[in-house]
Amino acid sequence: MRDKGVKRTERQTQNDFSRGSMARNILQMALPMTVAQLINILYNVVDRMYLGKLPGHLSLTGLGLCLPIISILMGFANLCGMGGAPLCSIHRGKGEDGEAERILGNSFALLLLFGAGLTALGLAFRRPILYLFGASDLTFPYANDYLTIYLLGTLFVMIGLGMNPFINAQGFSRMGMMTVALGAAVNIVLDPIFIFALDMGVRGAALATVLAQGCSALWVLKFLTGRRALLRLRWRTLRLQAARVRRILALGASGFAMSMTNSLVQVLCNASLQHYGGDLYVGVMTVINSIREVVSMPVQGITNGCQPVLGYNYGAGEYERVRRGIRFTTVLTVGYSVAAWALVMAVPELLIRIFNDEPELIAAGIPAFRLYFAAFFCMSFQFIGQSVFVGLGRSRSAVFFSLLRKAFIVAPLTLLLPGLGMGVDGVFVAEPVSNVLGGLACLLTMYVTVYRRLGR
Repeated sequence: MRDKGVKRTERQTQNDFSRGSMARNILQMALPMTVAQLINILYNVVDRMYLGKLPGHLSLTGLGLCLPIISILMGFANLCGMGGAPLCSIHRGKGEDGEAERILGNSFALLLLFGAGLTALGLAFRRPILYLFGASDLTFPYANDYLTIYLLGTLFVMIGLGMNPFINAQGFSRMGMMTVALGAAVNIVLDPIFIFALDMGVRGAALATVLAQGCSALWVLKFLTGRRALLRLRWRTLRLQAARVRRILALGASGFAMSMTNSLVQVLCNASLQHYGGDLYVGVMTVINSIREVVSMPVQGITNGCQPVLGYNYGAGEYERVRRGIRFTTVLTVGYSVAAWALVMAVPELLIRIFNDEPELIAAGIPAFRLYFAAFFCMSFQFIGQSVFVGLGRSRSAVFFSLLRKAFIVAPLTLLLPGLGMGVDGVFVAEPVSNVLGGLACLLTMYVTVYRRLGR
């Protein structure tokens, strides 16, 4: 328990998650973050919706080939953001705001270094990477046009995505929501202008996204350097300190591993689908990934929203409150997942038509859709367990389960099942198998190693 004799300043007690109802604290964080997550996917989903309306499916397929690379960039942003932000929450709970600010500054410095390096590497090797990731001679020009422009905005992506968790970690979830809302609004307005009015096609979609992310990045920096922030980004905190960097990277490794394994799975899926089904099925997977991102975002919003609250109470020694927070998050997340699963299984054609209405793609997409989402609700088990591990600073468990579901289950099955006579169906079956096995393993381990022990 927190030392009751320690006098906390008014600034330290602002957004104090150790007070009041845990359910209310989590909802106050989760609801704006859920909205933010839903808005955030509009960056790429809106691009896919507009490009899906162009003649044929090559533009949509070309964009789909870029998604693994985008996942890699997001992985490095998560490495710093999801690594540093929970540590800030824990130190805020202890009343150690100075150390929390130094973690904030070190995380920002790492984002700048990673962003510059990834931009240079991506531009230098984009051609062999795209062909390695499943591009054909027909789809490469579309993928290359999109990726070249997107890579030029890598620093915007890193700053906007990687620093926004530090706004949420301070309890300003509505301000964090505005970060992505601003970017999404700019993207939605610019997309039709660039894609159709200026006839830029995939290049227009990429340019709109980069400009939108630039606006988000400027918004984040303005807030974190302003007077309203409880923890501010200061020049003196940017100097990297080895022990602090190791803590950030260790905890952020789970989010990094999740993004990297998502990228790996997307690459393997695209390559397998290209081999067994051709460009059409790569387009089908692009649509499925778009729908999955939309329906899974509330789960991510809820579980990400609970992390600052759980971490703050854990740092303050309020272990029973942590248990109550875990119970509430589990009930809320599983309830939503079951409802969403029932919906997506009921109306697959309607959801596919949002992105593309070609009869050939719809005919191939409906059976693939039903296979892929067969055990969608079990995916929530992974997110619950993962969020608890990250929020409480348990980096090793977080990393292990990030790797388990995608790298150790989905990836091998994606390679094995198509060759065993299942063809393209094998690619889509791999996902529900991983949701069941990986999700249950993560949730049960969290229950035994965290939840039960906090009650002793």
